[in-house]
Amino acid sequence: MKNTLYSSFWRMHFYAALFMTPLLLTLTLSGIGYLFYTDVENQLYDDYFFGDSKKTEVLSIDEGIKEAEAAFAGFKTDKIIVLEEPYNTRLTMTNEEGAQRYLFLDHNNQIVGHQDAQYTFGNILRNLHSSLFIGGTVVNYLVELAACWAIFLLLSGLYMTFKGKVLKKAKQPNKRQQNKRWHALVGTIVTIPMIVIIFTGLPWSALMGNIIYNASQEHPSFGTPLLQQQPPTSDMSEIPWATRQQEPPVSDNGHAGHHGMGATKSNVTNPNQLAVESLQQQIDAKDIAKPYSIIYPTSETGVFTVAKSSNTGVTGLDVSPNEEATMYFDQYSGEFMAKVGYEDYGILAKWFTWGIPLHEGHLFGWPNKLLNLIVCVAFLAVIFWGFRTWLLRKKNGVLSAPPQISQKVSIPFIVFMIVLGLLMPLFGLSLIAVVLIEWIVKIMANKRLSSKELN
Repeated sequence: MKNTLYSSFWRMHFYAALFMTPLLLTLTLSGIGYLFYTDVENQLYDDYFFGDSKKTEVLSIDEGIKEAEAAFAGFKTDKIIVLEEPYNTRLTMTNEEGAQRYLFLDHNNQIVGHQDAQYTFGNILRNLHSSLFIGGTVVNYLVELAACWAIFLLLSGLYMTFKGKVLKKAKQPNKRQQNKRWHALVGTIVTIPMIVIIFTGLPWSALMGNIIYNASQEHPSFGTPLLQQQPPTSDMSEIPWATRQQEPPVSDNGHAGHHGMGATKSNVTNPNQLAVESLQQQIDAKDIAKPYSIIYPTSETGVFTVAKSSNTGVTGLDVSPNEEATMYFDQYSGEFMAKVGYEDYGILAKWFTWGIPLHEGHLFGWPNKLLNLIVCVAFLAVIFWGFRTWLLRKKNGVLSAPPQISQKVSIPFIVFMIVLGLLMPLFGLSLIAVVLIEWIVKIMANKRLSSKELN
C-alpha cells in the first residue's frame, strides 16, 4: 500500500512537472516583473507622472479634460485618477472600439503626455501573467490550471520528500542525489509561502475566481455587502475587488426622463452631467483623501463612483486594505448617496482584500516585495533542480518516466486527489482527462504485452 501510494505520487508529480513547467516558468517570471512594476514605471514614465507642461495658464479640471478629448478625436474620458503629489492626474480615455489611452495633466491641468494603455509596462506584465498575451476563456483556464497543478506539485513533493527520506544526507552522494536533495529541501521550505501566493492570486482566475466572487455576493454576511440598486457600473479595475459587479445606487433620473433619452455608452457625453470640479468639491466636503479614482456613470441613471482600493494595478493609487471604500455620487446634483467601506465587508471579502496586495507584493512595502521575490526565485530553483535530477536519471532515447502502477491505486491517493479536486474545481476536471489518458496507456501497454506473448 505504501509503495503504491509513493509510486502514484511520483508518476503524477513527474508528468505534471513535465507538462506544466513552461507555464509555471512564464507565470513565475512575469510575477517577479509585476512585483516591481510601480518602481519601474516611476522611473520609466517619470516625465508623464511628475513632469510639467511648461504652460502657466491654469485650467479647471473640466477644461483640461475638454482639451484632452479635443486632442484625441473619438476618445472620451471614463476615469480620472487623482493621486497624491507629486503625481500628475491621469485620465483614462476610451473610444467606441474599446481602445484606451492614458493622458496626464499637470498641476495646472495642462496636458503633459499620453500613453497607449495596451503597451505600458504594468499592463504588458499583467496581460502576460494572467492571459499569456492571448486572452480568451481557454487561455485563462489554462493559466488557472497551471496554478492548481503547482499546488499539487508542491504537496506531492512534500510527501515524497519525507516518505522517501530524501533529506537524509548520503555518505557519498552522486550528482543526481545532490540535485534531488536540493530540489526536495528548497521545495519543502517554499511550499507554504508558495501556496499562499497561489491561493491569494486565485480570486482573479477564470473559474475559481468566479466561484469565490459569486459566493461572496450570495452570502453578504460572509462576503460583500449587497445593495439593492441599479445595474452594475463597478466593473473597472480601479474599483476594489470586494465591490466589483456590485450594483451602485441610482441617480435621480428626473433629468434623464425629462429629456426623453435612453441609456448612453460610458464614452458618450451627457450635457446634464455635473462638472468634475463640482464633484470634487463634494468629494472634498466628505473628507475623502487622495489617492482615489473617479469612474464616470455608464448611463443616464448611473452614478459617479469614487473608489479607494488596495489592488488597483495603477502606480500610486493603492491604499491600505482597511482604507478601501467605494462611494457613489449623483451624477447630476453631486449628492453623496452611499458608501461601502472595508468595515462593511464579510470575512471572505476582507481576507482577499488583504490577500491580493500580498500576492502583488505591496501589502507591507519593500519587505513584501523582497519576500515574494525570494519565494519566486526559490521556486525557479526547485524547478531547475527537479529537471536536472530527471536528466541525470534519464536514459538516452527514452523518457525514463516513473512506471505505471500495475496494482490498484491506493485509497489515500484517491482521497487526496478528490479533496484537491473539490477545493480546485478546474484541477478536479483535469483529473478526469488524466484518468482517461492513464487508462488508454494501460490498455495499449497490455495489448503490446499480449502481442509479444503470442509471438
